[in-house]
Amino acid sequence: MNKKILFFLGFLAVLTAVSALALSDTRKKKDDLYNQVSLFSGALAIIQEDYVDEVTSKDLIYGALKGMLSSLDPHSQFMDPDTYEELKVNTEGKFGGLGIEITIKDGLLTVIAPIDGTPAWEVGIKANDRIIKIDNEVTRDITITDAVKKLRGEPGTSVNLTVLREPDNKILEFKITRQIIKIRSVKNAQILEDGIAYIQLVEFGENTPKDLDYALNDLMKKGMSALVLDLRNNPGGLLDIAVKVAEKFVEKGKLIVYTKGRKEQQSLSFESSCARPVLDLP
Repeated sequence: MNKKILFFLGFLAVLTAVSALALSDTRKKKDDLYNQVSLFSGALAIIQEDYVDEVTSKDLIYGALKGMLSSLDPHSQFMDPDTYEELKVNTEGKFGGLGIEITIKDGLLTVIAPIDGTPAWEVGIKANDRIIKIDNEVTRDITITDAVKKLRGEPGTSVNLTVLREPDNKILEFKITRQIIKIRSVKNAQILEDGIAYIQLVEFGENTPKDLDYALNDLMKKGMSALVLDLRNNPGGLLDIAVKVAEKFVEKGKLIVYTKGRKEQQSLSFESSCARPVLDLP
């Protein structure tokens, strides 16, 4: 038999074997998934039938999804419709609340910083305060999303916070009345001395690029020759907005940031597209 034909038949046999193994692996994964889903369905049915209180399928499913996402890493979370609306409100820069930026630190709900001029600022909430209770409910193991839901609300309503101030080892009680909180992306913009300008950027929200442009133009008119861009206590925000901020100081066409997914089509890269970036300021 021709050697070329033998080689082709051998290659075809190897390819068939590899395909069979891949198909077998796929079937095994599907079977395992179906078994786990069956386990989940069984547990769901038992809870609905036998749990001491009646619970809805929606609450159980949402709870399961939250647990599933939280088991991945600290940055992944399931957002129900209410949570998603809260996220949109936050990035739009206006909401009813107390005026504090929060995070989870060492498993405890922790204040990043109070916002100047807000109810939390006025009553004396400080950075690094541990919020251990909200309206007498213990906050241990609470998620950021659930904490935000409890802290925000209609302007004029109040919320009680129990705070641990660790440096003084004191438990403090605060009753705070909610107000409309308007987040200003640029908290402070001024000339310090010798033409050195200072801008404090507190978040990356929808209005941040416009606010930063206004501040930069104003400081240019005042003789800015150098710049300090202060990002301390900035909790983050929208990725595309952070790119728009960075590109104001980066040459056009330069890579600013990239993300890499498990699949190639999930990967993204962001390059500077600003037509007139500020490049001559130390």
